Amino acid sequence: MSKIRVYELAKDLEVTSKELVGLLKEEFDIKVKNHMSVVEEEDANLIKELMSKDKEAKAASADSEKAKEPTKPLNKKEQAAKDQADTKAAADKKKSIVEVYEEEIAEKVNNQAKKKKRGGRRQQEESGPSDVGIISIGETIVVKELADKLDKPYNEVIKTLIMGGVMAAINQEVDFETASKVAESFDVMVEREEAQVLGEEFVDEEEVDNTNLVKRPPIVTVMGHVDHGKTSLLDAIRSANVTDSEAGGITQHIGAYTVKVDGETLSFLDTPGHEAFTQMRARGSQITDVVILVVAADDGIMPQTRESISHCKAAGVPMVVAINKMDKPQSNAERVKQELSEFGLISEDWGGETIMVEVSAKERTNIDKLLEMVVLTTEIMELQADPGRRAKGTVVEAELDKGRGPVATLLVQDGTLSVGDSILVGTTYGRIRAMFDDKGKKIKSAGPSIPVEVLGLSDVPQAGDRFSEFKDEKTARNMAQARLDKERAENQSSGRMSLEDLYSQISEGNVQELPIIVKADVQGSVEALKGSLEKLSTDEVKVRVIHGGAGAINETDVILATASNAIVMGFNVRPDVNAQALADKEKIEIKNYRVIYDAIDDVRSAMIGMLEPDIKEVILGTAECREIYKVSAVGTIAGAHVLTGKIVRNAQVRLIRNGIVVYEGKLASLKRFKDDVKEVASGFECGLSLERYNDLKEGDIVEAFEMKEVKRKEL
Repeated sequence: MSKIRVYELAKDLEVTSKELVGLLKEEFDIKVKNHMSVVEEEDANLIKELMSKDKEAKAASADSEKAKEPTKPLNKKEQAAKDQADTKAAADKKKSIVEVYEEEIAEKVNNQAKKKKRGGRRQQEESGPSDVGIISIGETIVVKELADKLDKPYNEVIKTLIMGGVMAAINQEVDFETASKVAESFDVMVEREEAQVLGEEFVDEEEVDNTNLVKRPPIVTVMGHVDHGKTSLLDAIRSANVTDSEAGGITQHIGAYTVKVDGETLSFLDTPGHEAFTQMRARGSQITDVVILVVAADDGIMPQTRESISHCKAAGVPMVVAINKMDKPQSNAERVKQELSEFGLISEDWGGETIMVEVSAKERTNIDKLLEMVVLTTEIMELQADPGRRAKGTVVEAELDKGRGPVATLLVQDGTLSVGDSILVGTTYGRIRAMFDDKGKKIKSAGPSIPVEVLGLSDVPQAGDRFSEFKDEKTARNMAQARLDKERAENQSSGRMSLEDLYSQISEGNVQELPIIVKADVQGSVEALKGSLEKLSTDEVKVRVIHGGAGAINETDVILATASNAIVMGFNVRPDVNAQALADKEKIEIKNYRVIYDAIDDVRSAMIGMLEPDIKEVILGTAECREIYKVSAVGTIAGAHVLTGKIVRNAQVRLIRNGIVVYEGKLASLKRFKDDVKEVASGFECGLSLERYNDLKEGDIVEAFEMKEVKRKEL
């Protein structure tokens, strides 16, 4: 018996998928999960028939009610009189509203004038005994604000600062100690303000009012392998939604843009892919509602495709697969579906729930269908926001423009952002001077899910930083400073997950899951290590491999580890220079192994508190082989340049080629020109050869290391 998808039936009945799901459960006792579920064709026909009769009955009832109303038509004179009366009523209403507003505005202007006059008079008065008593200030304060708090003329406060040896203008900041001394000279006590909420999460003063929630546009990110047509697909989507009048100006897009699909708005993030996606998640900015995963039909699953899938699953974001390049003769969509099924992504026409659309970005085919499927996927999510509250959102990208200063692309996620609003962005702040939409047009405000480019920030924020609107610029500035202080303190005492302290964290109940990223020299080793590690799970802690792949440990792996607080394990591979630098900065633990069972034993021992980290590997330095020489009776010698640290003659070394360890042993010789040397420092050239190994190649990296004893931790 044939079946039909819920979303297809909803389209036939001219209702939303969400309405139909509820209707099936309540009226027909048919239980379905979502818009991708199926119903029997017989049931579908019955539902169509019943709803058709219901619609006819409602239409007949409406006609009957309409028939009861007086239908006598008005003549031209009567119609003209009616129109004139309606116009006069509207004008009177408008006039009364204007008069009320004019009164309010006049009252505000008078109040402001009186306030200004009082302030000017106060400035001219000589200083006298203060009745302020106690004031509160933060770590720093602007001289003008200090004078206002002390209720003293600005020139008196500046004079006091100069007498104390501090040369500060009215708009300069002074520290807490300096401000305290100034206050004491005016017989005023000072107390330090408590730091407010500060990290990436901050207290929201406004409570969420569900009655004000309205539907918001979904936010979409396109991900996939570098040459599978991601950029071409983005261009096809963009050009398909640009009118003739807009063509040519579309190049001004700001890293994010909106498109219309059957009356629905979609917001696309034009990000570099999974790295930016995960960096934002690492900063607590889960901004994507759905991901379009692009896979080339002629190429299939590639390393970056696997990484994208892992990152989406870790973030819990639904995917719609675009099988691209269907215009090529060698394309094979069924093979792509087969490969995707190995990652748990089963196509709907194979009985699964993952939407897969065959498209050609080059020929612009099936682009509309792809967008329609994205709308259907997000329809069931009930995406809502309150446009009436203070604005909140995330930085998509930012840069320093020579002519305009710090420029940031912001994605409003809740509330409405307007020109003149004061915002806190990460550890910077500002008052919005100007705002532009994705076409470069000046606008005054932007609601939920709308990307905008803004000017007016004090510094350039980072992609992924969250922003929030505050009542004034002063509050935003104070919180930015406090957040910066907190960030510095956290960097000094950052505690990431490590095997050495795993048992103590389990005992304290702080760990329920141990996320691990596995990289190995071959895919077979990845699968073997993944299976063995996940079998170590217990009732107290679950071991979960969130990503695995063949090849060197790269920056993407470290970024994912940062977002997921994971441990990176390498089997016969090494981190590249950038990955190691980032791991050191973020305090991410990278464990390197030559034997697969050592990795398994280490995790097992750490979980039961028996890990003995009494020997630690210390990297001494790295050198790049730049020239290769074959010398008879000696073997192969490499002319090398020391990149980091130093190469030591008696140290152990490993040879790394494309991130893979191909040799581990000792140096046979180390020379500077013709002389044997004990070590060569960073920045210098040297000649070297390896014991019992001659297959040296240009571009190989020689890494010198030693095993160092460390004190065992008490458990």
